[in-house]
Amino acid sequence: MAIPTFVDRAVLHVSAGDGGAGCASVKREKFKPLGGPDGGNGGRGGNVILEVDPSVTTLLDYQRRPHRKATNGRPGQGDNKHGADGGDIVLAVPDGTVVLDDAGSEIVDLTGAGTRYVVGQGGRGGLGNAALASPRRKAPGFALLGEPGTARTITLELKAVADVALVGFPSAGKSSLIAAMSAARPKIADYPFTTLVPNLGVVEAGDARFTVADVPGLIEGASDGRGLGHEFLRHVERCSVLVHVVDCATMEPGRDPVSDIDVIESELAAYGGLEGRPRMVALNKTDVPEAADLAQMVTADLQSRGWPVFAVSAATHAGLVPLGYAMSEVVLAARAAAPAAVPTRIVLRPEALDDAGFTVTRETTPEGYRFHVRGPRPQRWVRQTDFSNDEAVGYLADRLERLGVEEELVKQGAVAGDEVLIGPEDDAVVFDWEPMLGTGAELLGPRGSDPRLEGR
Repeated sequence: MAIPTFVDRAVLHVSAGDGGAGCASVKREKFKPLGGPDGGNGGRGGNVILEVDPSVTTLLDYQRRPHRKATNGRPGQGDNKHGADGGDIVLAVPDGTVVLDDAGSEIVDLTGAGTRYVVGQGGRGGLGNAALASPRRKAPGFALLGEPGTARTITLELKAVADVALVGFPSAGKSSLIAAMSAARPKIADYPFTTLVPNLGVVEAGDARFTVADVPGLIEGASDGRGLGHEFLRHVERCSVLVHVVDCATMEPGRDPVSDIDVIESELAAYGGLEGRPRMVALNKTDVPEAADLAQMVTADLQSRGWPVFAVSAATHAGLVPLGYAMSEVVLAARAAAPAAVPTRIVLRPEALDDAGFTVTRETTPEGYRFHVRGPRPQRWVRQTDFSNDEAVGYLADRLERLGVEEELVKQGAVAGDEVLIGPEDDAVVFDWEPMLGTGAELLGPRGSDPRLEGR
């Protein structure tokens, strides 16, 4: 059984590294048992990065190994030692790779050697207690946990970056044309579906240099999944011109150049998005006398559609020079009309001054009401909290109170003992709310402080 070497679609599961936890430590030296907090911060988790590599031509490696994970950040240590960052992983993808999310929406279109996109963001490392110390909180007995890295499922789709697309029935001679006009050497044989992958060749016409690709297995019903064409139609989307390659020497009943082109056009129309693309016609195999006569008969009919028509022979190279120059003329015109590359600009959009950064929703349950808190900051703070440490939980309560969450809960009618959820529905942290949590620590002093350090 042959193992495929060309794959133009792959589902990839990526996981960025988690941030390392901060360290809660107190410096201890001889004659100075309480030298103050010295816990270091945790390291950042590694990113998952996609990068265009011109030497990569297939997504086969990601089909074979669809799970990729970056390393986690290291935890902080005492003596103000920060944890090491996790290592990024760079995944090489072919030029022309489109990245889709799990809903099928396009995330990014990667074209151009060296183009990068961070598809999985590593989690931030947690702060150590040295970074959490303040005049009010001189000796925090806790540190923040690292944030989890992004985990997501994406789909990679390859769309060939070519200037000219050759379309036509199997055995029309598309691969032979590429071989005759360029240095490419595709597999060629006289039976349907010889070509199982798109072939690309570089053609030179005068000073112009451009790439030509064929779409294998395009037959009637391809847009509905028949044959192989439905798998490769995406490869014509980037092309500047479509060239119908027609077999004028076919002996199949019911086949002629005009009807063949009409069938292919209906499939292109069903696929969509190619209506405005310039067309040309290459009437192939005119080295056969009967084929040359047929080509002469249908030329006027096809020219009436406004398409340039060329009688060619891949076997004898007849007519290939005019065809190449006609292709180059359209390609150069398309390149000249293309918008100039604009440097990427990062636009910073500050949050509105009245944006609290969270929402509180009152929800009805069989037991009464519950309150759901959503927002990036509360959710991030919850992820950073070590709930086995009472001081860390108190610090979380203080942060939520300063943000205004407690005030909003009161406005919406929350009372002591009500259930409060923070986070997304499927992964929320549940609290039994106690109002004004910040007033219950008078006997211990302010949260995160140590009375033994007073006056130092």
